[in-house]
Amino acid sequence: MKFEEIIHKIKNLEIQGAENVTMMAVQAFGLKLTETQDASQLEIYADKLRASRPTEPALRNALNFCLQNYTTLDVIQHVIDHFETSKEKIADFGAKKIENGMCVFTHCHSSTVVAILKKAFHDGKKFTVANTETRPLFQGRKTAKSLADEGIPVEHFIDSAGRLALKKADLFLFGCDAMTSEGKIINKIGTAPLLFFANKYSVPSYSCTNSWKFDPETLYGEEETIEERSASEVWENAPENVIIRNPAFEPVSPDDMTGIITELGVMKPEALIMEIKNTYPWLMRK
Repeated sequence: MKFEEIIHKIKNLEIQGAENVTMMAVQAFGLKLTETQDASQLEIYADKLRASRPTEPALRNALNFCLQNYTTLDVIQHVIDHFETSKEKIADFGAKKIENGMCVFTHCHSSTVVAILKKAFHDGKKFTVANTETRPLFQGRKTAKSLADEGIPVEHFIDSAGRLALKKADLFLFGCDAMTSEGKIINKIGTAPLLFFANKYSVPSYSCTNSWKFDPETLYGEEETIEERSASEVWENAPENVIIRNPAFEPVSPDDMTGIITELGVMKPEALIMEIKNTYPWLMRK
């Protein structure tokens, strides 16, 4: 694919999952790296890629890493290898949380959560999955199809039935698009009320994510950007005077989740942020 084609696919959610978006963006940057080594020009290309999905620190961090180390094309493969090996580690950690007979609930589409569920299934564990459709673009369908194709039993719920699905769940695994210095997780809209019900029914809940989704700008008082998508995704040709709100994400408090599963282990948000500082000191630079 060409550079502009990748940007188009990212903007239009033809490429889904924060890590898939990041790896494709890095590959797009690699295309431009074969054309120029001019730092100012590469920064322009990186800005175009960053703008394709505003609520994606992993994309920004990966591009920053590439800009700091762009003198060799090996940097592109280094980033891709990081995300691939990290996902394997997260899948190993996450699969240990799944036991025979469980019902695992998930929301929207997270390639990391799907990797955990597939790992547990291939380890021989017998469980079912309940997931939400995730309107208005129905990303949950991608989750359901990926799991069903693998042979994992799935119950697909309309969004407004999320409480009913959680009531019978034993575990709630969800993704992450961004992590703040306060330990907040920014994830698909609808995650916060689902966590409320998870706590009400004593269902353990874990965000599953690569630690490069930490946003270092939040250390300096910046608020994470919440992408608001086109109203036409919700209602084409809506009546006059009807204002459509279509936020793609929302923050959830670290107090509302059991923990976070990353390539660095399973831990509370505050402990994870300290571990990120120690493991990836470059990521903390403004």
